[in-house]
Amino acid sequence: MSNRGPAQAPSRPRIAHARRRPPRTPRWWRDAIGVLCWASVLVVIALWVSGRGLQSLASGPADLFTSLGRLSGLVAADLLLVQVFLMARVPVIERSYGQDELARRHRLVGFWSFNLLLVHIAAILVGYTLRDHSGLLRETWTVVTTYGGMLLAVAASMALTLVVVTSVRAARNALRYESWHLLHLYAYVGVGLSIPHEIWTGADFTTSPLARLYWWTAYGVAAGSIVLFRVALPLWRTVRHGLTVREVIREGPGVVTVMLGGRGLHRMPVQAGQYFVFRFLDGPGWSRGNPYSLSASPAPDRLRVTAKAAGDGSSRLARLRPGTKVVIEGPYGRLTAERRITDRVAMFACGIGITPLRALLEELEYRAGDAVLVYRAHSEADLVFRDELEQLARRRGITMHYVLGRRLRTRESWLPESASSWSDEDALWQLVPGIQQYDVYVCGPDRWMDAVCAAALANGLPADQLHQERFSW
Repeated sequence: MSNRGPAQAPSRPRIAHARRRPPRTPRWWRDAIGVLCWASVLVVIALWVSGRGLQSLASGPADLFTSLGRLSGLVAADLLLVQVFLMARVPVIERSYGQDELARRHRLVGFWSFNLLLVHIAAILVGYTLRDHSGLLRETWTVVTTYGGMLLAVAASMALTLVVVTSVRAARNALRYESWHLLHLYAYVGVGLSIPHEIWTGADFTTSPLARLYWWTAYGVAAGSIVLFRVALPLWRTVRHGLTVREVIREGPGVVTVMLGGRGLHRMPVQAGQYFVFRFLDGPGWSRGNPYSLSASPAPDRLRVTAKAAGDGSSRLARLRPGTKVVIEGPYGRLTAERRITDRVAMFACGIGITPLRALLEELEYRAGDAVLVYRAHSEADLVFRDELEQLARRRGITMHYVLGRRLRTRESWLPESASSWSDEDALWQLVPGIQQYDVYVCGPDRWMDAVCAAALANGLPADQLHQERFSW
């Protein structure tokens, strides 16, 4: 481990950008969103009860299975809409949870919704089979071929099955991000194809005006959120700010920086530490968006992103030409100054995870000696922005530690092999004494982040002073 303390060189005045900052997110928003999601499930159950769902449970085996099938189908449909709403990029939800936590909740809700869908299909078919005194296969064929909207429902189930299968970790690891993202869009196809079946044959739609009002409202809110925040807002910001590629810079092995120019960027509610989903209009494949963090504090006329080649999208960055137009979604992310609590900051970066932290070190306010950067890399050649970071350290009084070397393989650790005699907690305390007095920002590979966070918490860091954002999909 190498150390470079804060140099006391004369400080240069920072360029102050007149930028509108998003207001601090009220903490109660998060609780309110969670309550609304749970309330939607309770409303669905209440509608099922009002439709004599409970009475049907005691009316014989056929009605028992049919009623349970209705309930599981209704809750599955509601959770599917909650799942869509969570990933609609609604700013209030994004700022309350952060995209990494939303992705985890989205996945959990999705698996519950799919499992309930399977229960719905099985229970309904068993109930109809008992009612009609028929065989299960024969009854299944009758339901699929004669009930309104059922062929579309079968197609919807197939689309949702494809999404769920490709969401399993093993499948995600085997797919490129671009392929996984494209397949995941079939969730919207599944939602759309399921609607006719619910309208034409669902007991709640056909018999209860109150249920129809609820479901049409729920579908309208979900669809409206997608159209507004996934389509209209990104297009408006793209046209308004007119981003184009200005320059492409090779930072090191496989690492590329792209300088983007635009107009009126001070009106965009973006902060250091956030990221955008970019689509570069440079030819085939432009429609596949890729998320990249800002690697410098945003300026009124430019943005800067830096990425390491890890897929088709990031590999294309090196081939971009000046003048290429850019479509943007965002900004997204909560790894910002908004979450800060104390006057001191400690940054832990690994590999290309330095990009958002480098921007934060530039933008955050702190006194000389109150900021620490711990930068983990395989070798000195892999240190991205080294010259910039050292200039920033001299100008602002940042204590810097480079933690170099091959990964430690004998245990899960954030340390290199050369520091195997140290425990994670002791090494962290040695580099950042009194860490419980800092806001700690962490960015890097998931397992490395897990080790850093565990060591920081073990050293007494309050959980609300630990800030991280995961970019794994």
